[in-house]
Amino acid sequence: MKSAILITYDKDDVINEAKGLCDAAGLQVVHIIKQKFLKKPKYGISGGILEKLEEISEKIRPDVIVFDEILKPSQNYNLASVLHREILDREALILEIFESRASSSESKLQVKLAQLRYEMARAKEKVRLSSMGEQPGFMGIGKFEVDVYYNDIKHRMQTVRSKLEKAGKQRELHRQGRKKMGFKTISLAGYTSAGKTTLFNKMTGETKIQSSELFTTLSTTTRRVTINQVPFLISDTVGFISKLPAYMIDAFKSTLEELGHTDIIIVVIDISDSLFELKKKFSSCMRTLSELGVEKDRMVYALNKSDLLENSEIEEKIETLNLTDNKKWIPVSAKTGKNTEKLKELIKDILESYDSYQFENKGIEKTYGN
Repeated sequence: MKSAILITYDKDDVINEAKGLCDAAGLQVVHIIKQKFLKKPKYGISGGILEKLEEISEKIRPDVIVFDEILKPSQNYNLASVLHREILDREALILEIFESRASSSESKLQVKLAQLRYEMARAKEKVRLSSMGEQPGFMGIGKFEVDVYYNDIKHRMQTVRSKLEKAGKQRELHRQGRKKMGFKTISLAGYTSAGKTTLFNKMTGETKIQSSELFTTLSTTTRRVTINQVPFLISDTVGFISKLPAYMIDAFKSTLEELGHTDIIIVVIDISDSLFELKKKFSSCMRTLSELGVEKDRMVYALNKSDLLENSEIEEKIETLNLTDNKKWIPVSAKTGKNTEKLKELIKDILESYDSYQFENKGIEKTYGN
């Protein structure tokens, strides 16, 4: 396992998430530098902190230095030039996790597209530094001219996009086939490590790999589940995370677009989180779902890990999330199976009420009500 020095914000929830990302990337954090501000122009950190970091790096000799913020190419180069270490910013770290987690051909293409988008955003700056006589070896640039380098990335992106488009068309044919057969569809969504895959396994009897690590699932898995003798199709999807750049969401669009076509979305929430973390993760999920065009009326909220809390604590957190008046939530435990059958019944009742509404109001399009 590679060793890493982590530079992050001085907040417990942020530190925990950053450490989780490092673990998921196979990095062992041997030292943490905590700062209130990580957006200084030249290095992201102040000159004084950089000097301390230089001393610590010489002593510990880590394989990489992880910067828990998005760095400009020039900042990355400046840090690498002083520290003589590989620098991974938050985006590069997430991309490394994505690359190690991708298993299906489609998810590998999606990761490749995200990597190329990341590279393209930095291409011009890398070439500029190289043309000035700099040797940004840590940034992996060769002797390309700017147009050749940039166009090479564009060409590779077009190739990957065309392959993903074919996969998207195939997915659309599958959706049409399911619709013709009359299957209702359910999708699991939520913050990474909220317990989506564990809940998926509990509801389907599946044995998908489950882990407390971030981004266990990168490709959509769909299985059949029966609720009161009625067959449904349920899918597990990639988890969300705070400060996930739009281009990464765009790269996984062909997978995430399933959420826009599904009948019900189960938003899995780790209700055992602290109030601060809970609000942050919930708002991040809702923002991402909104960007994907998912209507709130199609969401059901599974409050996972509820077996770890008293009822009064759960009620307080429901109020914090403004779900008190929403009848479409249920405390569950994917681990013990608590209320998972009730969750299935709630989904079936909602879909039946929706079908009844459609039958009574022919020609009128409307999403689910409470």
